[in-house]
Amino acid sequence: MGYAQGGGLTDAERAARERVRLQAVARFEAGEKTREIAAALRVSERSAERWCRRWRELGEAGVVSKGSPGRQRLTAAQVDWLERELERGPLAHGWRTSVGRCLGSRRSSGVCST
Repeated sequence: MGYAQGGGLTDAERAARERVRLQAVARFEAGEKTREIAAALRVSERSAERWCRRWRELGEAGVVSKGSPGRQRLTAAQVDWLERELERGPLAHGWRTSVGRCLGSRRSSGVCST
């Protein structure tokens, strides 16, 4: 089950979702129908079907949480490149001045110009 950027879930929320998936697995093993499982656990049939399929393909490992996606790290080479590019400044990257400013009427959309 994938959620963008970890779904913004805390570790406790992620653990709660995993418990629901594991309850579904126990019901699959007991022979319950996907529709019944979905109703009992108050999830969509599609989710229950997806969990059932992953359980059949991968066993319990297919439905346990993969944990927080964590923060993506740059390699040492990427950090070196980034530092060099930042030292070149905004003019070298197509900006018209060395100082940017946000337009008042577009501030909420995050559109900035120089």
